Amino acid sequence: MTDSTTELTVADIERRLGEFLEAKTRMTWEPEVDLFASGAVSSLFAMELVVFVESTFGVAVEGPDLAMDNFRTVRAMSSLVTRLRTGGDGGA
Repeated sequence: MTDSTTELTVADIERRLGEFLEAKTRMTWEPEVDLFASGAVSSLFAMELVVFVESTFGVAVEGPDLAMDNFRTVRAMSSLVTRLRTGGDGGA
């Protein structure tokens, strides 16, 4: 099966996340900036991030992966997506 996101690089993932965040917050985000500490992103918005990550990158964010730290920065989200897409979640 072919997936349009199969060939994504970390830079591609970070760019897509950044575009989503910029559209929602009207701010540009560096990969290491703490979104929640900035005050621009709420814990409620974190759920929007989860839905965006799942639908855009074809991954399921469940259990311990739902930790706020996985969504704190663009870099953290990119690492999560990369890990989930490469089967780093300890699957079968």
